[in-house]
Amino acid sequence: MASLVSSPFTLPNSKVEHLSSFSQKNYFLHSFLPKKLNNTNTQSSSHKFKCAAIGNGLFTQTTPEVRRIVPEKSSKGLPTVKVVYVVLEAQYQSSLTAAVQSLNQSGEYASFEVVGYLVEELRDANTYKSFCKDLEDANIFIGSLIFVEELALKVKDAVEKERERLDAVLVFPSMPEVMRLNKLGSFSMSQLGQSKSPFFQLFKKKNKSSAGFADSMLKLVRTLPKVLKYLPSDKAQDARMYILSLQFWLGGSPDNLVNFLKMVSGSYVPALKGTKVEYSDPVLYLDSGIWHPLAPCMYDDVKEYLNWYATRRDTNEQLKNPNAPVIGLVLQRSHIVTGDESHYVAVIMELEARGAKVIPIFAGGLDFSGPVERYFIDPITKKPMVNSVISLTGFALVGGPARQDHPRAVEALMKLDVPYIVALPLVFQTTEEWLNSTLGLHPIQVALQVALPELDGGMEPIVFAGRDPRTGKSHALHKRVEQLCTRAIKWGELKRKSKAEKKLAITVFSFPPDKGNVGTAAYLNVFASIYSVLKDLQSDGYSVEGLPETAEVLIEDIIHDKEAQFNSPNLNIAYKMGVREYQNLTPYATALEENWGKPPGNLNSDGENLLVYGKQYGNVFIGVQPTFGYEGDPMRLLFSKSASPHHGFAAYYSFVEKIFKADAVLHFGTHGSLEFMPGKQVGMSDACYPDSLIGNIPNVYYYAANNPSEATIAKRRSYANTISYLTPPAENAGLYKGLKQLSELISSYQSLKDSGRGPQIVNSIISTARQCNLDKDVELPEEGVEISAKERDLVVGKVYSKIMEIESRLLPCGLHVIGEPPSAMEAVATLVNIAALDRPEDGISSLPSILAETVGREIEDIYRGSDKGILKDVELLRQITEASRGAISAFVERTTNKKGQVVDVADKLTSILGFGINEPWIQYLSNTKFYRADREKLRVLFQYLGECLKLVVADNELGSLKQALEGKYVEPGPGGDPIRNPKVLPTGKNIHALDPQAIPTTAAMQSAMVVVDRLLERQKIDNGGKYPETVALVLWGTDNIKTYGESLAQVMWMIGVRPVADAFGRVNKVEPVSLEELGRPRVDVVVNCSGVFRDLFINQMNLLDRAVKMVAELDEPEDQNYVRKHALEQAKTLGVDVREAASRIFSNASGSYSSNINLAVENSSWNDEKQLQDMYLSRKSFAFDSDAPGAGMTEKRKIFEMALSTADATFQNLDSSEISLTDVSHYFDSDPTNLVQNLRKDGKKPSAYIADTTTANAQVRTLSETVRLDARTKLLNPKWYEGMLSTGYEGVREIEKRLTNTVGWSATSGQVDNWVYEEANTTFIQDEQMLNRLMSTNPNSFRKLLQTFLEANGRGYWETSAENIERLRQLYSEVEDKIEGIDR
Repeated sequence: MASLVSSPFTLPNSKVEHLSSFSQKNYFLHSFLPKKLNNTNTQSSSHKFKCAAIGNGLFTQTTPEVRRIVPEKSSKGLPTVKVVYVVLEAQYQSSLTAAVQSLNQSGEYASFEVVGYLVEELRDANTYKSFCKDLEDANIFIGSLIFVEELALKVKDAVEKERERLDAVLVFPSMPEVMRLNKLGSFSMSQLGQSKSPFFQLFKKKNKSSAGFADSMLKLVRTLPKVLKYLPSDKAQDARMYILSLQFWLGGSPDNLVNFLKMVSGSYVPALKGTKVEYSDPVLYLDSGIWHPLAPCMYDDVKEYLNWYATRRDTNEQLKNPNAPVIGLVLQRSHIVTGDESHYVAVIMELEARGAKVIPIFAGGLDFSGPVERYFIDPITKKPMVNSVISLTGFALVGGPARQDHPRAVEALMKLDVPYIVALPLVFQTTEEWLNSTLGLHPIQVALQVALPELDGGMEPIVFAGRDPRTGKSHALHKRVEQLCTRAIKWGELKRKSKAEKKLAITVFSFPPDKGNVGTAAYLNVFASIYSVLKDLQSDGYSVEGLPETAEVLIEDIIHDKEAQFNSPNLNIAYKMGVREYQNLTPYATALEENWGKPPGNLNSDGENLLVYGKQYGNVFIGVQPTFGYEGDPMRLLFSKSASPHHGFAAYYSFVEKIFKADAVLHFGTHGSLEFMPGKQVGMSDACYPDSLIGNIPNVYYYAANNPSEATIAKRRSYANTISYLTPPAENAGLYKGLKQLSELISSYQSLKDSGRGPQIVNSIISTARQCNLDKDVELPEEGVEISAKERDLVVGKVYSKIMEIESRLLPCGLHVIGEPPSAMEAVATLVNIAALDRPEDGISSLPSILAETVGREIEDIYRGSDKGILKDVELLRQITEASRGAISAFVERTTNKKGQVVDVADKLTSILGFGINEPWIQYLSNTKFYRADREKLRVLFQYLGECLKLVVADNELGSLKQALEGKYVEPGPGGDPIRNPKVLPTGKNIHALDPQAIPTTAAMQSAMVVVDRLLERQKIDNGGKYPETVALVLWGTDNIKTYGESLAQVMWMIGVRPVADAFGRVNKVEPVSLEELGRPRVDVVVNCSGVFRDLFINQMNLLDRAVKMVAELDEPEDQNYVRKHALEQAKTLGVDVREAASRIFSNASGSYSSNINLAVENSSWNDEKQLQDMYLSRKSFAFDSDAPGAGMTEKRKIFEMALSTADATFQNLDSSEISLTDVSHYFDSDPTNLVQNLRKDGKKPSAYIADTTTANAQVRTLSETVRLDARTKLLNPKWYEGMLSTGYEGVREIEKRLTNTVGWSATSGQVDNWVYEEANTTFIQDEQMLNRLMSTNPNSFRKLLQTFLEANGRGYWETSAENIERLRQLYSEVEDKIEGIDR
């Protein structure tokens, strides 16, 4: 039901010493802890609650002993009834304890001994032992909400052994395996899921909505006892007892539990047979309703509740005001009935103290969508009665920890249409464990209570309540509650304020810090977009005074200091903040001094004041976010943990919140640095920097739709409402210059190859291919050597195949402007690529496979043949590609008007799909060799493409922003690659990732096996027929979301294990694949997880770590299991056990991201490659240990170095066409190729490979082949650079960025050919006209381009003529003068 992790988290005690550097930085962490957790009166057991963050290395460190009650020896000689219970959360603890104590005091029939376990505690081996021991002499076992598969199985194994002997086994909603244990007299559920009775039908999987399941169960609970009462048989009476037990349990109060224990023990414990035990019926509470701690009763009618509210005498004046804000709260009924509700009371009191009315609703089932509609929406006007909603349950709106129904939740929240915040009570950790944890929240809680509510559109996962280790009761964390309530009211205010008075702070990024880089964001033309947003807001009634006439003038306003007389590198200064003012406004300022000294420091300061850069237009401020601040300092880049924000950074956000007084901040584009500041990964405390910086400002964030992983970090760490924008429409790279000439030569060869001119044309092809530097990618014979006709065909085929690969490569052309969707014809290339993938789950065949069938071939065969350079296959593939483009263009033309806009697609489509013969794609194909293509398959495919076309051209990016700024609900949607998953469209949705335990999927595993097998084959060919012993590879967050875990699955297949899904499709287990089935040795891996992957998929890191350790312990020959071979060697050398030596899953320290090599390269702040390698080792050597998951990331540099020193190959994945190796700095930042060479004893350079799954024809290429392909299709391709230059200022920067990233690859891998730099110099510097365009459009970025060329030469990556270098130096000083002159 719920998505939960599972892993045997146990730890031999010997490891404790390694984990102690765990919480050095808790300067004001404890500011909100209740003082003196340990009261003196419990001296005997107080040592148990120290909760040292490490202990057994697990997250949940509490002990069941606090839930054990042993009756005093009584003189009456009463029988003892022993009860053992296992629950998910601790809210039943205090209620049950009270019930048992009152029974023992009355001492009538029996003494009760009771002990309780939280399901998470059973991970600890010793706790599990004592659980099994407790069951041996127990009379009654009770279990509730056991949804973690691996722990459910532990409970099942333990209870099953004792089930026959136990007097009663009662299990309330849990996984089917545990439910089957139920036994009360003749009542049993062992047939669960097979029987025909209505009770069992509930558990059938067919029941789509699990919340519906919970509700139907509740209905049953209400009606069954009445029906069963009149049935004579024992069986019916026992069933009735079960239902009554469930009623007592759901009633949860001490009184109900007293009667529950009386009823069960009186009826089923043999020692009490014949004793008449009186019990009362359950006190039933409303299943759903409105509850307020001061109200006389629960209400099931909003009007009645509000009438009571109006008569309250204890309220302040603000609450009497009919215009006071109203906040809706969603509560869990079990907390209210068990009396564990002090954290709810705190939130209600805080909101009321801040002048907001509250409507707190609860539900007993797991479906809150009904109550939300019933109590929050006015039945007559259909308008919301609340301004914003906070769910304090932490669960998804529909389905809780069980199966969720997100569409149902979204439907209810769309009707309500107000901001929806899901705050978190700590469930599996005590307050102290959470405070001391660098990870923050327990991974299971992240999966259950952060990832799942995000799918409903929930935001702001703020931890508002902790848990007392002794009583298990929740208590409010006051500073967190204050922040939660203030933020909820602020979101609500957006609905209430008029547009004219709302203030908006638009924040742009400048990375790396340079004047030519202001307004950096992935794929986005930032200033043109801001301009279109402001124009739109202005016409909508927002106050935007003095907005310039064009986007160009807007840029000038912001990046030039108008006051400066001369040579000012400064941006426009919007505000000067004195040090005293800064300290008053910024409560955490002193914490920054450890890293940055006393304010103002030298970043964003003039020596006396802190400077805020930007420009104000009416109620809109456009500001420039400061950068990390350490990017230019090689020493700081070596620190393994990232530094805090600097004073200038803090001053910027203090200005926005407290001086400009923004009602909302809009972070513009992917992405800034606020959300990557140090702090817990998820579940911030008030000492975490992202939390302190964002303060109380509602945060709206435009994020690229194809980057769900970093968008999720922004949601979780900076409480952002992320709104997706489209990446620019993709086009095919096409051919230019020599490549175009080659393609013409090849087509003349095909028509003349059998005439006498064949050999002569082949010679021209070979020499032209050499001029185009294709001789690195294709083996070419020497010129003038006689070769046979067959060989000629093969040479031409290979060159042709390479050219087709370049021609058909997808590129995003230009940059996206918010609010300008692509025209229909711009969408053709995207549709062609959507059509190239088979979608078996939707019954859709790909267009290439439909066309290949027409000529009696399988498309896979044609791909393989083309890759080998078989001329007829290359030609056939080109014909298929052309026919696909033609058919889709014909289809799109029919659905557009004269202006090229898509007109009502639906109508057009119906008319097209209505007439068989006139279908435009059929008309087009009738003139090609594919005229016999299967019409039915085509119709299904084009119907799908029609839907996709509607989505591609829809535009909601501005609409959603306005909804967010008006305090409305923004519909959630997945992020990812629109080609693999068109559901990402239309953009303008609140982006979410996926359920972290849904991956890897079966399909991802299939794809992964293909790629790994190709990779190993390729390495064998390059390595004298030997398998690689170790592969070093990278896992990225976004890639695994887009591909549903393909790269994760690749790691599994390398070491030879496969994932096993549980009853709910969650992957929390792996099993080894036998060596016979694998057919090759198990390959060792060194996995470098990006910081973002670590934050999003900690469960999966845990799974991989367990998998590697399991494989290291298999009893197999070392030449067939390299994981074991290396782990044994390393264990011996380091003197540690094999499990520890088999640590292979590495990342950054918690709260830190990237190896910083990217920062060093972008800012030229490095001396030599060794320094870059040290950065990588120092920042990436933190291992995740599944034996001590609570310890977070632990530094294990020695093991990391030893593991890397065995690597024969390095490997990364490219999974979507928008991002390739030189587009972003992340890829080279994570590349250890040169580093491995230095660590290897033989000094041999490892092979470096890149798997490319961007098209249906997956490829494994070497790194150097991929860099060449990238340079040819982007940096050196006129179609690409002209597309960029058409966007002006931003375009020059994009060109410079590609060259800088190319230097990054030279630095980390040495895999960049000299001709790449040479051709780039010819294209951008030797062409006078081009040179002047670059210089005048963005002189700052042009200066950086020249600097990068000179640096490439100076570092020995580019050999060129002295004249070229002289020319570059001369240009450099000209640009310097020009830049100074501009500001004169």
